[in-house]
Amino acid sequence: MISIWGQIQNILEKSLNPGLFKVWISPLAAEVQDDVLRLVAPNEFVAAWVRDRLLDDIVQAATAVLGSAPTVVVDAAPQGAGSLSPRMGRAGASASAAVPGANAADGTQPVPAVQISSAVQAVAARSASGVGARAAHVAQPSQLGLPLDMPAPNRALNWRFSFDSFVVGPNNELAFAASRGICRETLSADTLFLSSGPGLGKTHLMQAVGRALCEASNRATPRVEYLTAEEFATRLIAALKAREVDRFKARYRDVDVLLLEDVHFLQGKERMQDEVLATVKALKSRGSRVVLSSSFAARDLKNLDTQLVSRFCSGFLAHIDKPGFETRRRILCEKARLHQVMLPDNVTDLLADRIRTDVRQIESCLHNLVLKAKLLNRQISMEMAWEVLGHYAQQEVVMDFEGIVRKVCEGFGISPKQLNSRSRKREYVVARNSVFYLARKHTDLSLKEIGDRFSRRHSTVLKGITSIEREMSRETPLGRQVTNTLSLIERNGRITYP
Repeated sequence: MISIWGQIQNILEKSLNPGLFKVWISPLAAEVQDDVLRLVAPNEFVAAWVRDRLLDDIVQAATAVLGSAPTVVVDAAPQGAGSLSPRMGRAGASASAAVPGANAADGTQPVPAVQISSAVQAVAARSASGVGARAAHVAQPSQLGLPLDMPAPNRALNWRFSFDSFVVGPNNELAFAASRGICRETLSADTLFLSSGPGLGKTHLMQAVGRALCEASNRATPRVEYLTAEEFATRLIAALKAREVDRFKARYRDVDVLLLEDVHFLQGKERMQDEVLATVKALKSRGSRVVLSSSFAARDLKNLDTQLVSRFCSGFLAHIDKPGFETRRRILCEKARLHQVMLPDNVTDLLADRIRTDVRQIESCLHNLVLKAKLLNRQISMEMAWEVLGHYAQQEVVMDFEGIVRKVCEGFGISPKQLNSRSRKREYVVARNSVFYLARKHTDLSLKEIGDRFSRRHSTVLKGITSIEREMSRETPLGRQVTNTLSLIERNGRITYP
């Protein structure tokens, strides 16, 4: 005779994704007493996940079996916990829970709850001792260990940015409206692709979307996942090594919104592309929303699966350009307000006029100005602003391609011939990638035109820029060296004075 929990499991197995059922439902033990269905998970991690994401599904399945909605309680099995006593459910059937993962439909007999509780207790004890985890896996084939290097689902994210603090201008109003629209479901697309150069607001909008959705959700832990494509790849590799791919898939394919940054990282990584494509397909099939960002327009991405590119382009595409003077000025005023300082109009005009590269540079300059004023206990003045500007490009750096090549060769101590050679020596590759990065940032040359200057393909230029951006984002000796060298080149490049 199938137990009450076995019947509920049968319904859940048919209604849920197979990976979800295997990872989260199978390990549960259960008992029914009066109007209460008590579930016991092997640890608090699994218990919290089930409470936050699967409680409604369990209640619906239990209602179908019991005839009315029970109170469902999900607890973690503590070490040394007493056994569960067999109970009789309201439907008159034995409420002795079956071993997690056993399917009564295939002829297996349910095991009494007393034995389940003992098994859960043993698993908890073995998991607590570092060496017992492998034995626990062998003894309970349906129970999987925790994934390696993968944070708990729906962790409390510290959203740094919001829509309220985003300064809208002609350069970004479309991207802003689309981001707000996907939160309010007024955008008639379930996929949004944001693209821009570095430091122009992609991350701000991505985090603003996540924050808005979390604040609007009626869940204690809303189903929003936010990470970079590199983090996605790292966690997939960890899951593959730990043989926990089902848990990985259940994690990222059962969300309401996936926010994935820097998707250009996926270029040339076929295994990662396959998983992202499968994840996006699964999310779209269940009506979830996907927001993607890249330093490149979707059309410029190379060495990507054509189906994946098609998915990227199937939604709404929004590009963010460099801000104009008025937008830069309003950005300074907004950031000064957040710093709770009064920024004189002439200082605001000076900074807005002199720093034109990206928003990150504007914020950094203002932050340094405010810190200097506080440390010296002085009012912000034009003289102080000029002093701080000395550490930045005081005028917009307008560099032609030849000037960039000359400055990079000087900065890296190599000749133009070495720069253009086919050698794969590290210093040559880094220098060449630096030229690609600066040329894209400071000239109007397309990626193909930049590649033609070095007899390289468009995809090689794209890969080189991605590599430099990744190194600059890391706190490694090479990353710091590249950042300092490029900053020095930009400050001392050919400058056009107004």
